[in-house]
Amino acid sequence: FSSVFFFLLSIFITNLDILNLYFLHCRHIRNKLPRVTKWKIVGEDADYWDTQTQMAQGSQERYKVNVQTLMQRFNHTKAVACLCVCVSAGVHTVQKMYGCELDDDGTKRGYMQYGYDGEDFLILDKDTLTWTAPTPQSFISKQKFEKTTEASYQTNYLENTCIEWLQKYVDFGRSVLERKVRPEMDLFQKDSSSPVVCHATGFFPKAVMITWQKNGEDLNEDVDLRETLPNQDGSFQKRSILNVSPEELKNGDKYTCVIQHSSLVKEMVLPVSNSRILPGDRGSLGVIIGAVVAVLLLVLIGCVGFFILKKKGNCGEEECNLHHYLT
Repeated sequence: FSSVFFFLLSIFITNLDILNLYFLHCRHIRNKLPRVTKWKIVGEDADYWDTQTQMAQGSQERYKVNVQTLMQRFNHTKAVACLCVCVSAGVHTVQKMYGCELDDDGTKRGYMQYGYDGEDFLILDKDTLTWTAPTPQSFISKQKFEKTTEASYQTNYLENTCIEWLQKYVDFGRSVLERKVRPEMDLFQKDSSSPVVCHATGFFPKAVMITWQKNGEDLNEDVDLRETLPNQDGSFQKRSILNVSPEELKNGDKYTCVIQHSSLVKEMVLPVSNSRILPGDRGSLGVIIGAVVAVLLLVLIGCVGFFILKKKGNCGEEECNLHHYLT
């Protein structure tokens, strides 16, 4: 026989700027959506989390139908015939992503799109109140949506309701969103011949500039600027690497790392001459030796077991079948 086994995994994430307001990752939604932020919604919208939980619960069944429908359209409904363990055609996902933006000058922007298995499936065009269908399978949904007022409804939500909630979120979390935290700086090398790393961490907000100077002049060559990464506490970190030879560092030129951030009254300047060498891992040799000894011991045990079984001879029919089944 053949069958399709359906397993529903729901993920709901709401982000404000770079903060997760709530995050849910579950099989079935029963409890209230957990808040990730350190601030909470109060006043007339105090029941917000209950409302969002109810909406998420209602979305589960709709997404279950959506997944099954798209699996059929993309011919992903076949499964392997089985007896004890059944393997379906794989894991498939339906995603819906939407959001809105409000600039300081009052400009509003919004987007809404659906995806299937990581690829675009249906995209809202707010200007024409139509839907873009990147694949033949999504054209059916495009026709269905465009027979209704779905595009107008969602556009109105993005340009009005979404913006209203965005402004509320900003007010509720202003102390968190507008805080300024100074970066902690470090200059280091793995060894005396390796590149110099200028590392800033623990800063907020995200925007930061890390540059290098040589004798007071900006240095753009031999520089590797890495992307800004988030820390677990909501702050950020960033590093820039100076790739110059040890000889160049010692020939009398003055190299400095310069950090600019909104939390700083003036830029921070760190001379490369103050960089530190990271301590070596003295225990690495012992770990390697221990691993080699463990492997040799396992090989020895395996060889001994093989010769014992070989010496024991053929086993009875029931015993042989039992060992084959267990392995």
